[in-house]
Amino acid sequence: MLIVEAVILLVVLVLISNVISHYLTFIPVSLIQIALGLVIALFWEIKIPLDTDWFLLLFIAPLLFNDGRRFPKRELWQLRGPIFANSIWLVFLTTIVGGYLIYLMIPRLSLSVSFALAAILSPTDPVAVQSISKRVKLPDRILHLVSGESLINDASGLIAFKYAVAATVTGVFSFGNAVGDFFYISIVGFLAGFALMWVIEFMRDFLRRQGISDVVFNTVLQIMTPFVVYVITEEWFHASGVIAVVTAGAVSHAQENRLVEDSPELKLVSEKTWDIIVYLLNGVVFLILGDELPIATTTIIHNVHFNTFQAVAYSFGAWAILLLIRVIWIYLYQMVSKPRKPSFRVALLAGLSGVRGAVTMAGVLSLPAVITTGQPFPQRSLVLFVAAGVIIISLVAAVVTLPLVAPDNPVPLQTRASFSDEEDEETETDDQSGGQPHSMSEAEARIYIMRLAINAIEEHRRIENQRAAYDLILDYQFIIRRLELTTRDDAERQQVMADEIALRQVGLKGEQSALDRLSAHQQISPQAYRAASRAVERTLRRVMHPNSHLNVVVFRSWSSTFHRTRQWIKAAIHGSQGKSTDNEWQLIDRESAKAAIKALSKYLAKDEVDPQSLDKQAIYHLVVFYRNRIERARKHQQVSRSGYAKQLNQLRVIALGAERTGVQSLLESGNVTWQMAGRLRQYINYSENVLMMAVNDELD
Repeated sequence: MLIVEAVILLVVLVLISNVISHYLTFIPVSLIQIALGLVIALFWEIKIPLDTDWFLLLFIAPLLFNDGRRFPKRELWQLRGPIFANSIWLVFLTTIVGGYLIYLMIPRLSLSVSFALAAILSPTDPVAVQSISKRVKLPDRILHLVSGESLINDASGLIAFKYAVAATVTGVFSFGNAVGDFFYISIVGFLAGFALMWVIEFMRDFLRRQGISDVVFNTVLQIMTPFVVYVITEEWFHASGVIAVVTAGAVSHAQENRLVEDSPELKLVSEKTWDIIVYLLNGVVFLILGDELPIATTTIIHNVHFNTFQAVAYSFGAWAILLLIRVIWIYLYQMVSKPRKPSFRVALLAGLSGVRGAVTMAGVLSLPAVITTGQPFPQRSLVLFVAAGVIIISLVAAVVTLPLVAPDNPVPLQTRASFSDEEDEETETDDQSGGQPHSMSEAEARIYIMRLAINAIEEHRRIENQRAAYDLILDYQFIIRRLELTTRDDAERQQVMADEIALRQVGLKGEQSALDRLSAHQQISPQAYRAASRAVERTLRRVMHPNSHLNVVVFRSWSSTFHRTRQWIKAAIHGSQGKSTDNEWQLIDRESAKAAIKALSKYLAKDEVDPQSLDKQAIYHLVVFYRNRIERARKHQQVSRSGYAKQLNQLRVIALGAERTGVQSLLESGNVTWQMAGRLRQYINYSENVLMMAVNDELD
């Protein structure tokens, strides 16, 4: 397969995996990606060619650089001693003790290969740790410890893995040389990462002073940084590129405050760009894992010394060894760090938090195919099989055990490969006190400020700008409806949809009655009548049988479908009938919308209908929709395109101002935290930037 085709396929599968994960929330997206990789390998026999050097450069460098960039500074810095102890001593303890136990369990593996396997299984997924903390309330000190450890142990694990692989490939291992080399590559790697990042930051500042402050340029420069740092450190200094990129990421993080003050736009753009990169890289790693599984499995199945069940047992055994080492280490740490009696439950939870992820997979896939003698790497397929098995077992074990530990908090397990732009709302209540007013969720807060925006638009609605006002109100209403449905339970959601469907049916029947009347009075042609009636009939069928998974936005689909159908019909007959047809369809739009509003009023006035029991937002939403249609038909020829755009932008500015005021009022009243207020303001800033871009495009 060509490399371009392979890249396209992998990206598409990453997207598909996250769509599936949206509906199967109880399954980590990493497992779904492994399954998809397995599918393309078994059914399409697609093999992704790997090269050790570019694989480490492409995946390891940016992932670890990003981890360094997001290294927390406060609580974790206070625990720097224990964190570095866990990140270094626990990794080497796992490598030596775990490697020796794996060697005893699998005598066919050489001691150096066993050490390599244990070393690459040492790093834990930091996102998985944070995800687990949402479901199980770990003590803060333990949580900060395992979180900090997961950010750093990638580097130490990969260094230990590198030496174990080198000993296997060359057949030579000297403890003295290994210790000396370790200190050399570690210290030089640290210094190289620090120096290179300082040089890059200096160059960036220099270019800014020269007037080269383009956001895209600086974002690309930041994205290229880990690759440059890794290559220079490995090729020029023969030191650890892994430690270098982690150090560079930490140095970059130290410049964050100055960067925000100097260029907040660059900060926002670069963060979202990094989210995309990490999202794709992690997804591709697990897809490649699934693609590699048949190769390892087939080799194991045909191996006379092993069978599949034995290999699976080895995977469970390796995972149990790693879990035991982590649990004992955390338990002993509790004994040393605090006077209270240590908790075995906390130690077990911290041990189970050691979910293996992308770095482990990227490292094991980089194993060379042959050693220096030209012989195949000993038991490479078995090592790959066991490593993949431990990753899957650690993920499944977390998924199975966490609901048992925290059944009342069904938050799905996340890894690095999960949606990167989802915000952590769990910490938002940390600084809230019990005496404060109702604490809103982010969805509730957004609904509140958007309603304020609608009120502001209504206050500034005039005869001349009614079309623009209703268009903008309708856009806000669509977003509000979508957010409202996410804040309600299933029963409430079903009731809301039932109300909306019932009201929509009434409106459509009113539209059809208007069409019948226009046709009877010969105000429209038979062709237009049949076309409009078919459009109403199709919409009514969709209302009667909505897709259960799409009903959140089904209303918008109805309206969009209707207008698209109408425009196609107009375009088809416009050439033959000219301007009269255009006027005819304006009449249809105007009169059918009026009839729909009238039908809704009569329906709500019936004795058997209780308006108070219906969803008020559904009523308002539908009325605004029909008023919007009336204004579009009425103002079609009276307002120029440029005039309409100006009116719309003016109202958007007013609405955004109301949203900002709403955020401030929520913050002052204690309904939202500073963190949530920051995210709400960021959303408003994004909207304002989009508005400015639209204005600039019009001026150009």
